[in-house]
Amino acid sequence: MKIYIHTKFETSEVLVIKEQLAGKYELLIGEEILPENREEQFLSADICLGNVPLAWAQKTSKLQWLQLHSAGLDPYQQLENYTFKITNLKGFFGQSVAETAVAGILAMYRGVAYLSKLQTEAKWIGTPLRSSLHLLNNAKVLVLGAGAIGQKVKDLLVGFNCETTVLDSKTVVNLDAYLPTTDILVATLPETPETIGLLSKTRLQMLKPSALFVNVGRGSAVDEEALIEILKNNQIYGAVLDVTAKEPIPVEHPLWQMHNVLLTQHTSGGWAEENLDKIKFFIDNLERFEKGETLVNIANLARGY
Repeated sequence: MKIYIHTKFETSEVLVIKEQLAGKYELLIGEEILPENREEQFLSADICLGNVPLAWAQKTSKLQWLQLHSAGLDPYQQLENYTFKITNLKGFFGQSVAETAVAGILAMYRGVAYLSKLQTEAKWIGTPLRSSLHLLNNAKVLVLGAGAIGQKVKDLLVGFNCETTVLDSKTVVNLDAYLPTTDILVATLPETPETIGLLSKTRLQMLKPSALFVNVGRGSAVDEEALIEILKNNQIYGAVLDVTAKEPIPVEHPLWQMHNVLLTQHTSGGWAEENLDKIKFFIDNLERFEKGETLVNIANLARGY
């Protein structure tokens, strides 16, 4: 049985895969194959680890299982008449993304983002900054999305005595009732037909001037043009954005220059051992596959997660 490894791993990480699987499977390592031959090798595989091009996935007739290296399902929601199983990394990034969300909140509230900029300019302001700082303690937080990220955000905020409300796909219909009294709005939403444009201009304008917006889900959930206008006019306190409508954002994009915005450049899902943990997840799932057991994280393409 052949396994095609499409994900780009470091040499040391590939060695881990080979040490654990080479005796049982024929391993096809994409990075070790000439680019023009990779599609052909994939089409000969029974199992694949990695987000191969949609066109490849649409062509295969031999593949039994595709393990994605992401939680997101783009662009595989466009697949038609496929017969293989698809699993993703739903929940895998919960802790790291939640930590970035909370770190971003603290960076904005405690002035760390601004202080870091002052340090690069060798500019000391000191005491006058104290009155511009805020406490996370006792804040009223609204989290959109009840998946692993949303739940981890709530867990991390317990130590700050926050009043945290988490809205899931069913209770998000009550969103408007919460927005006017929310101190911090945290979006952790996947991209689905229901979430695209959920945070419209009308809803963003319902936030109070002291509100902080955090998006660690998908850029498509928010009307970005409206958000920029609101931030420019200081209608809310600021925004922590791990995701944007277009990535990377162009150099001329207004978000780069906004004093009340912290951009974390879609890094929230990362940590030093991320790839090794992905390999472990795949191998654990492979053992389930070998035993004929139900795989972990079988994706629902229609729902988007």
